[in-house]
Amino acid sequence: MNDRQALIVGGGASGLMAAGYLAQAGIRTTLIERNPRTGAKLMITGKGRCNVTNDCDQREFLNHVLHNPRFLYSALAGFSTADTQAFFEGLGVALKTERGRRVFPVSDQAGQIVDALRHYSQNATLLRGFCTAVEQENGAVTGIRLADGRGLSAPCVIVATGGMSYPKTGSDGNGYRLAEKLGHPVIPPRPALVPLCCSQSLCGRLAGLSLRNVTLSLWDKKTGNCLFEELGEMLFTHNGVSGPLVLSAASRIQAMEGGRYRLVLDLKPGLSEQQLHARLLRDFGQQLNKQFSNALHGLLPQALTEELVALSGIPRDVKVNSITKEQRQGLVSLLKGFSLDVDGFAPMEEAIVTAGGVDVRRVNPKTMESTLVKGLYFTGEILDVDGETGGYNLQIAFSTAVAAAKAIVARYQKEEGACL
Repeated sequence: MNDRQALIVGGGASGLMAAGYLAQAGIRTTLIERNPRTGAKLMITGKGRCNVTNDCDQREFLNHVLHNPRFLYSALAGFSTADTQAFFEGLGVALKTERGRRVFPVSDQAGQIVDALRHYSQNATLLRGFCTAVEQENGAVTGIRLADGRGLSAPCVIVATGGMSYPKTGSDGNGYRLAEKLGHPVIPPRPALVPLCCSQSLCGRLAGLSLRNVTLSLWDKKTGNCLFEELGEMLFTHNGVSGPLVLSAASRIQAMEGGRYRLVLDLKPGLSEQQLHARLLRDFGQQLNKQFSNALHGLLPQALTEELVALSGIPRDVKVNSITKEQRQGLVSLLKGFSLDVDGFAPMEEAIVTAGGVDVRRVNPKTMESTLVKGLYFTGEILDVDGETGGYNLQIAFSTAVAAAKAIVARYQKEEGACL
């Protein structure tokens, strides 16, 4: 029984899930976490609400995985979005499904998800420490080494250290270094699901303004291609834009080049240009003697109105009854195609997820075990797999964790059977 043991490096979503699964299967499991408590990053996901998964089927799920979706086929088949929902509900967490099939705890408290995972993994031994090396001999894992010099022995090690986003929670890229020391190629990490910086100074003046029910499209000016287009919500920041639409758009940028990409906002997606022109005619007809700067307040938020008035080229103090058809048409074009030039990604520290990571071509997709070192497993964000916003990335963490844990249990069962 003492030989049936496993070490897990990282106490985030995938580490806690794997620890609970292994401990309940009778594997002597030690979870190594550098923070005072587990689940630090999980506590702040979804703005503290924790979008645990997405209530969609496997085919739809994989459509929202941006890098290496086929790698996840077996893991998702083994632990699906429905399984995740049943898992948390079985632990007493009531769930709800919101727009876009996003699944949250009814309490809107990420802490409830963290507490459930801590309870699930309570039979694992929690050890505070920082792993500096995974040790191996003759191509097989033998244990790990901690920064304080301690060594822990086990034939199975799961590296679940996360990526490089939110480094204050412990995701500082250490897992990549552990992998590279063992010969694993790592795709260069880059921010994904990250705010975008824009050159227009108006973003700073609009900082804090949230827009709902707008359509955002992302254009590659070099190729002329539209890389992303979706209806939803976004937010202006002091140096650019953020929010669900922007995060998803940013994840489609493979190689950032300042000035190459442009965001285009349709502020009135429910109206065609012809319908919007008719709406302006009607509104202006009711305010013929008003100044132009005061005639758009029923159409847009006040702060945004001020900026669009300036961009329209129509004098602020001109009377509405003096605005020409051409000026109205220009205003319609501005409302339907308000553009922002992208300067770059916000810093990695502001990213929700890291793209890149351990090259999945050297990882068994059914078991998450390294094809280079026996007994070495990778789960969660450390892998070169990432999805859009909407609960997909946490589901990837849970599914890969369960796949690795199942494989370890199966390994010990096979070894014990051979000894009988």
